[in-house]
Order: sequence, then C-alpha cells, then structure tokens
Amino acid sequence: MPLILISGYPSSGKTYRSNQLVEYFQGKIKASPEPHISRLNVVLINDQSLSLNRDVYREARPEKDARAAEYSAVKRALGRDTIVIADGLNYIKGFRRFNAELLSDPKQDGGYQDDIFENLVYRYEEPNGMTRWDSPLFTVPYEDATPPFEDIWVALVGTAGALKKVQPNLATVMKPASESDYLYELDKTTQEVLNRIIEWQKDHVGENGGQISVGGHEIELPASPVGLPQLQRIRRQFISLNRQHNLPKSRIRGSFVEHLNSNFG
Repeated sequence: MPLILISGYPSSGKTYRSNQLVEYFQGKIKASPEPHISRLNVVLINDQSLSLNRDVYREARPEKDARAAEYSAVKRALGRDTIVIADGLNYIKGFRRFNAELLSDPKQDGGYQDDIFENLVYRYEEPNGMTRWDSPLFTVPYEDATPPFEDIWVALVGTAGALKKVQPNLATVMKPASESDYLYELDKTTQEVLNRIIEWQKDHVGENGGQISVGGHEIELPASPVGLPQLQRIRRQFISLNRQHNLPKSRIRGSFVEHLNSNFG
C-alpha cells in the first residue's frame, strides 16, 4: 500500500508536482508487462478532490475537521494495489506521522487569504528524513523541472521484477477482531462484582474491612466502608482502560478484582 505525502509551503507547487507524479506513474503502469505493476492504480487526494475551501485553515476547529477528512480519504484509498498521493499542506509532523502507527495558481483555485498564508508558513514543520514517518524523503526544489521520478518509483514498488515488500509494524498491523459481546461482558461482569461488594457491606455494617470471594478471587476491603460513587469511579476507570485492549472473558473478573484491590490499598 504505497503512500506519498506531499509537504510544503502553501502555494509552493505541491499540486503541480502531484499531477506530474500521477502522469508519470500512470505511464509506467500502462507500459509495464509485469502483472504486479500493471494492476496498480493511482489515487490523488487533495483539498480539491475533497471539496475543501481554503478558508478552513483560518480557525482550528474547521482545520481539524479538514485534516480528519483527508486522513479518512487516505485510509479508504490505501490498498495493496493502490498508490495514494496525499497532496496537502501536511505541515504538522504529528499529522504526517499519523498518516504513516500515513504550483497552485491562486487565480485559478482561489488561493489563500494573506493572513491564512502567513499563518500556515509560520506553523510549517519541515520534514526530517531521519525520522521513520518522513523517510524516504525526496526534496524537489522549485527550479527543478520534474521530481526524481525513478527514485520515487523504486522506493514505492521496487526495481524491475522485484516487488518491494513493506514490513508491518505495531502501528499498521490489523488487530484481531474482538468478540462481538466483549463490551457487554466487560460491563456485566464488573457490575456483578460491584453488586457483590454492596451486598456484603449491607450485611456487615460496622465491620472494619473484610474479604469477599468472587468467583475464586479475593477482594480485600479497606477498613472504612467504600461508597457507591467511589466504586463506580473505579469501575469506569477499569472499563476505559480495557475498552480497546480486549481481555479474554475468563480474565475480566480477576483483572477487575486486582484493579479494585490496588485502588483499595
């Protein structure tokens, strides 16, 4: 799933360079006899393709929504046989990293208002080829007639007859699908444990602490009674921590008991 992130100052020629790349890649694909090359397609994503007005860069909220729209479009387009060119400002290194865990004429396409242009130039964070999410980095000076087409092509798809293989990392490996009722079990099991604590405290009023056995796990209650608001806070914290990190159903109760004991201690 090759991805090219175009980055540069506003109105510095990014769309012009992107169109050059699209034309070159499409020519290479059309002329190649290699099956793994001929089945490739090229997708260009930019403000124009997303129908984004450049005034969105004036304020933080609409700009954040615009970045989210670009990220979603890139994510949808990425595929084994698709070369995606994300032609945007991509001026925030964190956003470039997020996309990697991914000569416009102002008279033709609206351009930028002066204050937006100056603000974007001021906030621009130059790519660094030493970082994983900015490499390999190809710098194309304004004076160059074309980008280094062949070097970029080899970086994307490899040399003739040798398909480039990308090693996945933790940021890109698809997580296994969770059990469909995991959140239901998480909610149900933790609530059952709280109900057991509440019932025990009602039956042992005045006792200083104690032990409760829940499914073979021991809860060590503190000397002073634990109120329902505190118990619910601890439960919400546990659910929040484990909502995205699926525990085996058999471990939910034991892990929650350990979480309770660590908070009671």
